[in-house]
Order: sequence, then C-alpha cells, then structure tokens
Amino acid sequence: MSKDAADRQKAEGVQVLTALMESVERRLKELMKEIEDKQETTEKQAEGLIKDLEQEVSELMERSSEVEQLSRSEDHLHLLQSFSSLKAALCTKDWTEVRVHPPSYEGTVGRAVETLRKDMKKKLEKTELKRVQQDAVDVTLDPDTANPYLILSDDGKQVNHGDVRKKLPDNPERFSYCVCVLGEQSFSSGRFYFEVQVKGKTDWDLGVSTESINRKGKIRLIPQNGFWTVWLRNGSEYSACAAPPVRLCLRSGPQKVGVFVDYEEGLVSFYDVDAAALIYSFTGCSFTEKLFPYFSPGLYQGVKNSAPLIICPMWPIHGASTRPVVDTLLALCWPRTVSALAPDVGLMCTLIKPCNNNMCRNIIVQK
Repeated sequence: MSKDAADRQKAEGVQVLTALMESVERRLKELMKEIEDKQETTEKQAEGLIKDLEQEVSELMERSSEVEQLSRSEDHLHLLQSFSSLKAALCTKDWTEVRVHPPSYEGTVGRAVETLRKDMKKKLEKTELKRVQQDAVDVTLDPDTANPYLILSDDGKQVNHGDVRKKLPDNPERFSYCVCVLGEQSFSSGRFYFEVQVKGKTDWDLGVSTESINRKGKIRLIPQNGFWTVWLRNGSEYSACAAPPVRLCLRSGPQKVGVFVDYEEGLVSFYDVDAAALIYSFTGCSFTEKLFPYFSPGLYQGVKNSAPLIICPMWPIHGASTRPVVDTLLALCWPRTVSALAPDVGLMCTLIKPCNNNMCRNIIVQK
C-alpha cells in the first residue's frame, strides 16, 4: 500500500470513528432527556394529586371546625339554620383507585441503540460509496456492439430503444436479438466504478459482462453465462440476475445506480447513489477475462420507458492527471493570477465533481 493510500485509509478511519463518537454522544443526550422528561411528567402528576388531596384535607378540617363550633352553641335556632348548609356533602375524589404509576423505561435503551445502529449504517454506507467513487472511470458506449434498435447519443453517453431497426453490419460484436450495448472500455485488473442515471425508466439492465458472452441470440443474464447484472421490470420489480434470481426489496426506486467492480476480489456491487445505499453485491466471482460495462434500456413502449439510460460524468476520473483540470479551473476562477497561484508544486482539487466555474479557492490544496 502506497503512503497516499495509507493516508487516505487513516483519514477515512478517523472520519468514521469521529462520526461514531458524535452519534453516540448525541444519542446518549437524547436518551437522558427522554428519561428525564418521563420522570418530570410523573413528578408533576404526583404533585398535582398531592395538591388536590391537601385541598380536600383542608376543606374537611374546616368543615370539622365549623361543626364543632355549632355543637357548642346553645342557640338552637342558629344551629338549625346552619345545619342545612353543613349537611351538604363536600365534593371529594374517590382516592381508592388513584395510583401514580412510575414511568416505564422498558425498551428505551434498546430503541436508542437501534437508532444509533441505523445512523451508523447510513454513515458507513456513505463512506463506502465515497471510497468506491474514487475508482471512477470514463465509460462510453460502443456502437459496434449496440443492437440495431438502440439509439445512441453522439457522445456515447446515452442510449434508449427505438421502434425502427437500423441497417447495421452484423459484426461479431453486435447484439442481434437482445436490446443491449457494451461499453467501449474493458478491464482485466484492478477496480473500476461508473454511474448511470435511470430516472423515469420502468425497465433496465445494468452491470458488467465478459468478452466471450453470446451476442447472437436470446440471453440469460446469469454469472454462469458471463453476466453480473441487476434489473428493473414493470417499474417496481428489482432483481439481481443470479441463478435463481434474487428479488430485491428497495424502499424507493434509485434514480442513479453506481456499479463497482474489484477484479481481484471477485466483487461486483451496485449502489443507489442518491441514498448512498448498497443495492446488491455479487461476491466470490472468478474473473478470467476482460470485463465490459453492460447496459440495456429495456423496450420502448410508447411514452412508457422512453427515457434513456445516461452514463453520468464522474470527476476526477481514476488514473487521470488532475493537473490540467486544476490549471483550467484556476484559469477560469482567477485568470490574471493563474501563474502565481499554480506554480509547479502539484495541486489537487478535493471536489468529486466540477463546480461549474464557481469554485472556491479553499478547495485547492497542495498534495
């Protein structure tokens, strides 16, 4: 492991553990407040009952004193006149069923721990997504592999299904039956990551495939046939294409899907980018040949499923030199002083995506 990689790992570890400690402290404060609030509510209830009881005792003592004074009176007429008011019963509460129930703390700690666990799971997933995004690569669609019904954008970043079959040469690389297309780039080692916008679609397939897959007939998307993919069907049915298929229960449909591959580890993972959540992972894979990004926009059905699959721009691209990008950004932001601000000391932008000419100087740091 290089020093830069080790430093990144250290920084990620510190970030995660710091977030963990902050979450624990925050949840501990919330737990203490919940317990204190319950205790305060119980104490106020008890104080209210005590006040009512003291009021009744005071009224009874006052009535007792009045009766005692009348009993000593020799004025019988006054006694008869006063008795009518004294014989009325006081409005008292039936205290036989009154109880002050102490607050129940059962499950309070468990709920706090479960909330903390969910918070940490979300933080770890965000950290994991940021980590794999560091291996982003530039992917473009290969027109020589595209099914004749597919429509590719000029920049090779978008694909959707059309209703007209184009007259294209039936070269060995082209899919003749299934409406799919591969990426131009191939990978036979290391790690790589790319993102695809699937917003507005009701059907799609995404993943990676080997070079030797069948391209001239019906395809079954399973690892045994050289495909590691997930798909969407009918707008809400998500599955990992294994044998047998694995039904995926997602809280909400992803608008953008990230695909990550670690060739040596035999790992293919899919992420809901906006939610920073893992969708599914194929593990223990044994790769022996080139892997290509795999895309299928699904069938066009009128207005339904008409949106294209869009390969999202990733910045910076893994393995690309950041110096030309930084020079360009500096020139855009501070054109008069770019030479003074960017001497040959090696600068690196800490952003993942470009700032569209609104970049703060604070994000430029020395390596």
